[in-house]
Amino acid sequence: MNFKSLLFLMLFVFLSTGTTFAQIKSEREHRIKKSQFPENARLFLHQKLVNAKRVRFYKEIDGNKVSYEAKFKKDRLRYSIEFNTEGILEDIEIEIQPVDIPNDTYTKITKYLENNFKKFRVKKIQQQYISDGEDIDQTLKEAFQNLMLPSIKYELVVNGKKEKEFEQFEILFNADGKFELIKKALPPNYDHVLY
Repeated sequence: MNFKSLLFLMLFVFLSTGTTFAQIKSEREHRIKKSQFPENARLFLHQKLVNAKRVRFYKEIDGNKVSYEAKFKKDRLRYSIEFNTEGILEDIEIEIQPVDIPNDTYTKITKYLENNFKKFRVKKIQQQYISDGEDIDQTLKEAFQNLMLPSIKYELVVNGKKEKEFEQFEILFNADGKFELIKKALPPNYDHVLY
């Protein structure tokens, strides 16, 4: 191998690993009391949620971004609704199974996982409806009817092995199965436990 080929190979490896690490963000979520949830979001949930069971509240810290999430069951499906710190709706997610994703899309998602992990196991898949902030009622209607739209996203929670050990990641794909974002999920926060 000549010097130019070696230099090109080293540059390629450096740039490809740099972009891979640049896309990884850390995230942590922990349960909170209803009173710690933003008041606007609590009012929104009280007005819009009908027949919701087991409503639980969470605070999520993603780097320097803080958001709040309400998780519940409705019509035998598991939902989560995410709000920003002001209580404005960001997205609605529904937990789904691989059979709920179109075959072509799921094939692309699986191919991405096979190419980026030595081993992996999908723990959870969520179908995501992102709010544009303008027509919140329409976003709710689409999510509660579980509509297949070109604007939806798929978020996968994956236990994946890249090098030596397994780590947990959240990976976002668009409706066509194209990779968009990866976040490293940190273990649960146990700061509230007293010894």
